[in-house]
Amino acid sequence: MKFFIDTANIEQIKEAQDLGVLDGVTTNPSLMAKEGITGEENIMQHYIDICEIVTGDVSAEVIATDFKGIITEGERLASLHKRIVVKVPMIKDGIKALKYFSDKGTKTNCTLVFSPGQALLAAKAGATYVSPFLGRLDDINQDGILLIEQIVKIYHIYNFKTQVLAASIRSPLHIVRCAEAGAHVATCPLAAILDLLKHPLTDSGLAKFLSDYKKGQQTQAAV
Repeated sequence: MKFFIDTANIEQIKEAQDLGVLDGVTTNPSLMAKEGITGEENIMQHYIDICEIVTGDVSAEVIATDFKGIITEGERLASLHKRIVVKVPMIKDGIKALKYFSDKGTKTNCTLVFSPGQALLAAKAGATYVSPFLGRLDDINQDGILLIEQIVKIYHIYNFKTQVLAASIRSPLHIVRCAEAGAHVATCPLAAILDLLKHPLTDSGLAKFLSDYKKGQQTQAAV
């Protein structure tokens, strides 16, 4: 499973890249604003800066909701860097845009997916990635992991090439369960990835190893 980091924070992206497990980045205007990146030119430059750090795909989201606007924005985003993936909303004109970009060879990410039917339409239209938001489903007492499993099953049956990019991930448990469900990609905050490192037995075991080593060194010194 690929790991994408869901942020516009350059330092966090660099940290994830240095960790050696980063496969890409997803971001959006809200995440840009969170980092104080405003204004169209500044946002475009920030996308380029991110692409220069990572070695994988970088999802850049369109603002428009009409077909012509999505195409215009998407083509500009795609022209910024070869790693840009145009993120398109799951709406009627978004599906039309996915087909347009697919025919042009432009990578796409269909976002705000909450049902197997939506994911099926995105795959039919040729999306490179589809982003089901499992955390937001959990928030309204629906099973987000079940949605991942359903989409993965449908794509496998019909041999769709669209990759399932699990989004709205809140915890390391979400990541593990997405991996079990067969998601191709998990996009999440850096904290969720780092939390995968943690286990109390790892901490206590390491402390014991270091303590035993120190005692051994002291005994040798005394001799």
